[in-house]
Amino acid sequence: MAPATKVSRPRALVTGASAGIGMAFAERLARAGYDLALVARRRNRLEELAQRLRREAGARVDVVVADLADAGMLAALEARVSQDELALLVNNAGFGGYQPFVSIDPKIIDGLIDVHVRAVTRLTRAALPGMVRRGKGGVINIASLLALSGTIPPDPLPYRATYAAAKAFMLTFTQALQGELKGSGVRVLACLPGRVDTEFHTIMKIDTSKLPAMATADDIVTGALAGLAREEVVCVPTLVDASLLDRLTEAQLAVFRAAVLQPKPTLADRYREGASLH
Repeated sequence: MAPATKVSRPRALVTGASAGIGMAFAERLARAGYDLALVARRRNRLEELAQRLRREAGARVDVVVADLADAGMLAALEARVSQDELALLVNNAGFGGYQPFVSIDPKIIDGLIDVHVRAVTRLTRAALPGMVRRGKGGVINIASLLALSGTIPPDPLPYRATYAAAKAFMLTFTQALQGELKGSGVRVLACLPGRVDTEFHTIMKIDTSKLPAMATADDIVTGALAGLAREEVVCVPTLVDASLLDRLTEAQLAVFRAAVLQPKPTLADRYREGASLH
């Protein structure tokens, strides 16, 4: 009798895997038969998680200690991703940096953009060519409902101009990318959690007493993976009425079409009166 063929396990890379949603993704994917590359800054936590997943799920787990705001570390991770046959990339790493914009440290602004915008974009760019070549794969970008919060004042929500804008980038990036990947066999999804029961708010020393109740990290992971399987592009795990997302998309398209798709676009009457610059 010929020896049984060993079935290789799919591989996933999860950033921000040392706690919260990232850890929940790692645990769920290991149980589902994935091998993993876990990325975060805290080596001790990653090693503890890796050992547990190897023991409990029989997964091969690689630990990658990296600060995604560091250009050199990001470049090294990109090179690794581009050579790895990933079945799934989960861009989850992030931090809040919640401060009034007029007083926020520019270094925090840079960090928010580095982690939520640059790292997400560059790692996705590194992973996609191989996925497209193989005709399968997925990318999950963990954004936030704050991506939709631009018109909501900072009470009870935190000061968040840069954070919310970075999450809005992740949302639009994912939506536009899905259009480019149509028919490739590769799926991308932006997941928009609300408040989640993790250490995120504790680390930021945020008073959560005025905020809505929390979802669990496990529920967010369940929703994101189910949404990807359903070929959704935007997933709000705690949104019961999914038609609201359709209405949001329709409203955006209506504005775009009304402003652009005219026989001869002209300045709207409300702007013709002019206004004082003083």
